[in-house]
Amino acid sequence: MSDNFSTNKYAFWLWPFTFLYGIGVFVRNQLFDWGIKKSHRYPVPVICVGNLAVGGTGKTPHIEYLVRLLKEKYRVAVVSRGYKRTSKGFVLAAPQHTYREIGDEPYQIYHKYPDILVAVDGNRCRAIEKLLALPDHQRPEVILLDDAFQHRYVKPSFSILLTDYNRMFYQDRLLPAGRLREPASGRERADAVVVTKTLPDLKPLEFRITETNMQLQAHQQVFFSYVGYDPVCSLLSASQKLPFIPTADDAVLVVSGIANPEPFVAEVRKWKWQVETLSFPDHHDFKEADVRSIMQSFQRLKGKHKIILTTEKDAVRLLHNKYITREQKKWIYFLPIAISFSDKEKEAFDNMIIKHIQTFQQNKILW
Repeated sequence: MSDNFSTNKYAFWLWPFTFLYGIGVFVRNQLFDWGIKKSHRYPVPVICVGNLAVGGTGKTPHIEYLVRLLKEKYRVAVVSRGYKRTSKGFVLAAPQHTYREIGDEPYQIYHKYPDILVAVDGNRCRAIEKLLALPDHQRPEVILLDDAFQHRYVKPSFSILLTDYNRMFYQDRLLPAGRLREPASGRERADAVVVTKTLPDLKPLEFRITETNMQLQAHQQVFFSYVGYDPVCSLLSASQKLPFIPTADDAVLVVSGIANPEPFVAEVRKWKWQVETLSFPDHHDFKEADVRSIMQSFQRLKGKHKIILTTEKDAVRLLHNKYITREQKKWIYFLPIAISFSDKEKEAFDNMIIKHIQTFQQNKILW
């Protein structure tokens, strides 16, 4: 891990703004802590997955992990605000909705797991209440809140805080000098902390140092996850895999519009082919000029085989992009990711979640 403060050469000049922002966040949190602002509880398990920092810590892949864990036993719903969507208010995802209407990440989740409910609404309380008003056979038994750690109008029954191993919350500062949405003390509201984007072979000493530095309370459980990758898939058909084994004679244009593309690019470089990269902002909506730039860069590649490779999240926006022809889409592939834990940690994490749900349901019966 490295101290990222030095990368922001303007941090000193931003301190006055950080100070004012910190006062605002402190006052808001105190209003909730004192009960002046109300947090709402619900009669079903509500599991929140969020973080203290802006940017990508892997919230959507961790939500998908929980979906896979729970969907065979429970009716599961995912609630998201639907970042950058064009629609307003509450929307329950349906086959006719585009990613522009519900957001790229909710769209991805809904189409990967069509047997669950996916709802988007900036007002999570309203979203939960509408889901709980559904008929008995549709009403969710477990609700997963995506990126709602600071949405304190909902009192989750269980909170999972994610933090990127490469930029831990205790290494960071409040906005705008750093990337924290709230002070590191916000970790106290978490029931479990997952350190994301670690190396699979992280040494025991590094585990202990990280846990010590987080200064967690005794009841807070800590887990370490890492990113695993599934086989490369065609943009037009996820069942179609990469038709060749990459070698030094082949070339790839890596296109990404995510918060932190470095791990994705590093994974692609492991295959030893010629790699060129094009990076765009997170959740980028690819315009005609962007597509023209991508295709020009692709045409300039030299290789026996050549493709455009993108992330799973970006694939959603490229698949439905009106500026890309179907013939061009044949050249585009994406690399799916899946969150992994060590065997020991996976069992402990899964058991923690299942036990929470079972305990919640048992206590509800006793009310």
